[in-house]
Amino acid sequence: MGNTFGTQFRISTWGESHGAGIGVVVDGCPPRLPLTVDDLQHDLDRRRPGQSRLTTQRGEADQVEILSGVFEGRTTGAPIGLLVRNDDARSGAYDHLKDLYRPSHADFTYDAKYGHRDWRGGGRSSARETIGRVAAGAIARRLLAEVAGIDVLGWVSRVHDVMADVDPGSVTLEAVEADATRCPDPTAAAAMTAAIDAARHDGDSLGGIVTCVARGVPAGLGAPVFDRLEADLAKGMLSLPASKGFDVGAGFDAVSMTGRQHNDAFVPGPDGPVTATNRSGGVQGGITTGGDVVFRVAFKPTATIASAQDTVTVDNEAVSLEARGRHDPCVLPRAVPMVEAMALLVLADHWLRQRTTDVLPH
Repeated sequence: MGNTFGTQFRISTWGESHGAGIGVVVDGCPPRLPLTVDDLQHDLDRRRPGQSRLTTQRGEADQVEILSGVFEGRTTGAPIGLLVRNDDARSGAYDHLKDLYRPSHADFTYDAKYGHRDWRGGGRSSARETIGRVAAGAIARRLLAEVAGIDVLGWVSRVHDVMADVDPGSVTLEAVEADATRCPDPTAAAAMTAAIDAARHDGDSLGGIVTCVARGVPAGLGAPVFDRLEADLAKGMLSLPASKGFDVGAGFDAVSMTGRQHNDAFVPGPDGPVTATNRSGGVQGGITTGGDVVFRVAFKPTATIASAQDTVTVDNEAVSLEARGRHDPCVLPRAVPMVEAMALLVLADHWLRQRTTDVLPH
């Protein structure tokens, strides 16, 4: 019912923003994979609130507990159950929202679908739900590193009208984590920080773009026609809260190119054909080429802002809303590990699916 993602490497997330906790069940992880809490906590620490003045100050440590599927430091092949408890919910901050709909939130649409909604911080529509995805993505990261040498890295490439100048082939985790914006371009990072601070002081918010690269992806992952790798990536990325756009390789920029400009010519490589350029983003015909998989995800400005907005009550009466509570003035810095997690989940799923295809040698 919309809470499960994947085929061979499958996750089901559960929990609400202001419930007892958030969790995930990961099914399909192969046995004997070395796995500890520390493998999961690193990515969760990058996602958690309160990291800097640029993010919400909700005081959550987001410490993960492994409930099942791991014994003596290795996966057993059984479903892996993970839990992060909510310690700083403060649901009373949302009492004034009980009978009205926040603009550009999921309040009205959840009511329209279910006839009942959890108004405490948005319930399942809150970005806090992504704890389960990031924890599961950390397992996928461990698996892909162990069996395939695949590495996934995301960064903030744009906030509002500030754009970074970064080479996807050479960006490093150290450069991404060097600044609170998670932008590896120091000049752009400083301008992004100033823009986010200005928006927060003005009671407003900003959106932007996360760019992500997957390196070491072998040729052959993905499947025609409806299970194209970029189609599954698009589904994963557009399932993230506040995401509004996705493209791969040259993406929307390709519309201004000719075929001669856009096509990736093949040249001989040490282990077989490689492309001289990578405008297709490492995917052709829905199947990976062996090049870096590069894509972008656009995020809208945070919907909750500290300025008066017109809305209506559940009884369709016009009111003015002035939001209270702790919210990100820009979701981009914390969206980076979320984007990475969904990419890792898609790649782990397709890597395992490919193992069922490779029955006979080529």
